[in-house]
Amino acid sequence: MTTLLKIALSAAAVAALSIAQASDAGAQAAQSYEAPPKEANAIFANYRFRAGETLPELRLNYTTLGQPRRNSHGAIDNAVLMLHWTSASGQALLTPEFRTALFAPGAPFDATRYFVILPDAIGHGRSSKPSDGLRASFPRYGYGDMVDLQHKLVTEVLGITRLRAIVGISMGCMNAWQWAEAYPDAMDGIMPIACFPSSIAGRNLLWRRMVVDAIKSDPAWAGGNYKQQPPSATNGLAIARLLIDGVPRLQEAAATTESADAFVRSVREQAVPVDANDVMYALEASRDFDTRPGLSRVKAKVLAVNFADDEFYRDSLQTLQHDIRIVPGARFVVRDVSDGSAGHLSMTRPALWADHARDFVAWLAEKP
Repeated sequence: MTTLLKIALSAAAVAALSIAQASDAGAQAAQSYEAPPKEANAIFANYRFRAGETLPELRLNYTTLGQPRRNSHGAIDNAVLMLHWTSASGQALLTPEFRTALFAPGAPFDATRYFVILPDAIGHGRSSKPSDGLRASFPRYGYGDMVDLQHKLVTEVLGITRLRAIVGISMGCMNAWQWAEAYPDAMDGIMPIACFPSSIAGRNLLWRRMVVDAIKSDPAWAGGNYKQQPPSATNGLAIARLLIDGVPRLQEAAATTESADAFVRSVREQAVPVDANDVMYALEASRDFDTRPGLSRVKAKVLAVNFADDEFYRDSLQTLQHDIRIVPGARFVVRDVSDGSAGHLSMTRPALWADHARDFVAWLAEKP
């Protein structure tokens, strides 16, 4: 056999091996994406909240997508923390719409490349909450407690010293700002979606107080020890639709008395059963949120995304524009109204902001 033939055969073998390896890698990547999410509980004994109350056993439920990857120093370097909105859970981020727009192969947070962590905040989902049995005796938690527990999950349970990114939506948006302020070296970047970094005020605060007042004023609430769910919780959340939905959408949906009545009926029919104490605790938890005093100390890259038709966070107030200037090197986007826009609920339609997430990931990859 000639030397040239040996070289040719060798090259062909290498090429075949490379193709096989690439095929195997592709199959493994596809399998990793198609693999079901992994769900687990982190248990913290005698957990003490910031207000001083304790819980004998606190359960923090979380779900993960993908696999952790370790760098040459043995540290996990591909973890992305995704934080949900009020009265939701990590499961809300696992719908086909979210998985396709954010976690599919080639998507911004491709689960074949990133280790995605989706915790249920305290008081939400399958994490410890008032409705587990303690009812109104459950410790009063705040957003600060949510972030403390997320940090314990990431560092103590999962062994991650630095996150690649934190992406937070609405309540999770505020949690992301808190992370960047409280743990400035714990992440490369944050992407807060649909919130302001300053304290909740105006109509966003008023509707919360109205719902809480309606629950507490409802005789059926019975001081939190009700035997049947008081209707005030579901009714109160229905009121929030006036602010959650975009004004143009509501103008079209409620163009006549008949269509308005039909809209109200559909809200009631589609309402997810809620627990009054869980709702009240979740809404009151925002009382400790205000990251404005520490914004100048934020080290992570920040890309904040808001929506032009969001009535909770009205762009006409220019609050985001004012606050973002305090954050070193931060960027922001206020997304214009387009097909599919739904006011504050645009946050739940990731296809509307996936391109901004892609820009964010590309920015994180840039050398300093």
